Amino acid sequence: MTRDTQPIKGLRPDSVSDWLEDHIDGLRPPFEYELIVGGHSNLTYKVTDATGRRVVLRRPPTGSVLATAHDMVREYRIVTAVGRSAVPVPTTYALCEDVEINDAPFYVMDYVEGTVLNDAETTKALLDVPARRALSEHTAEVLAALHGIEPATIDLGDLAKREDYIVRQLKRWKGQWEKSKTRELPEMDEVFEGLSSNIPEQFGSGIVHGDYRLGNMLVSEKGRILAVLDWELCTLGDTLADVGYLMNNWFQPGDQSADGAAAFGPTSIGDFSTREEFVARYVELSGREVPSINYYRAFQYWRLAAIVEGVLSRYLKGVMANEANTDVFRKQVDGMAISALELIRNR
Repeated sequence: MTRDTQPIKGLRPDSVSDWLEDHIDGLRPPFEYELIVGGHSNLTYKVTDATGRRVVLRRPPTGSVLATAHDMVREYRIVTAVGRSAVPVPTTYALCEDVEINDAPFYVMDYVEGTVLNDAETTKALLDVPARRALSEHTAEVLAALHGIEPATIDLGDLAKREDYIVRQLKRWKGQWEKSKTRELPEMDEVFEGLSSNIPEQFGSGIVHGDYRLGNMLVSEKGRILAVLDWELCTLGDTLADVGYLMNNWFQPGDQSADGAAAFGPTSIGDFSTREEFVARYVELSGREVPSINYYRAFQYWRLAAIVEGVLSRYLKGVMANEANTDVFRKQVDGMAISALELIRNR
């Protein structure tokens, strides 16, 4: 933690402090800054003012990054727009596009008090059995609510093309893989070919979060989602992509994660909805059928492998604010590529 002018990677506290005082109503210096660890993409800081009020500041990683994945202006726009809907997100306060202030654009939003469920241990400590069932239900409700929004009604109608979502995503993440890969991985190429040759027909379109999972939410002990976070991958298109992604992270007791280890994700402790129950509830709430779920799961494993490889590349280049075990990332990428290949072969 640092107060005002003490150094912290990714922040220039002197100029940022002046900007915060000028642009956020009621925020009073001096400020304390603390990097919120846990994420591996955009950098997130908790800012506490002299009165104890807390806000959150988001900026891109330091150094060279893929601009489309770290566009603060776009992310600010999305979170602000979704805040007008029934989907819970932090309230946004201000956007800074002047790179003279902090070397990169950043934005500020409300600090929401809640728990991020990154693992089984945290989940078991926070949620009793009724709360786990309640969170299963609310996760389906919020996802259906997001997918039920007409983007134009919250000024997101021009966020992206709506048609040919999978085609666009395959092109985007194939490109990122080629730019970021740290080694050759034949499974990634084989999955790409399998996905490209079996694209399901897209029925309708909507807002796709792109990283919808319990680890990107703040939840209460009652099993309510207080805020959905990390909208940097949000776009428009085939909303079933979010369902496939979530199901890859919706572990059941006894499951293994993509890297072959025992699953330790939030739902692996049991007493949550099963995958089948969740999909059935989503269908009921959204009115959308969910065919070809294995295709969307394979696509999401492949896509996430490309994303994690990008994270690995950034750590190897030293442009992240914290350190990490890069061997873990490499193993995750390998495991997800293999899982995607198995799903493509058995769809």
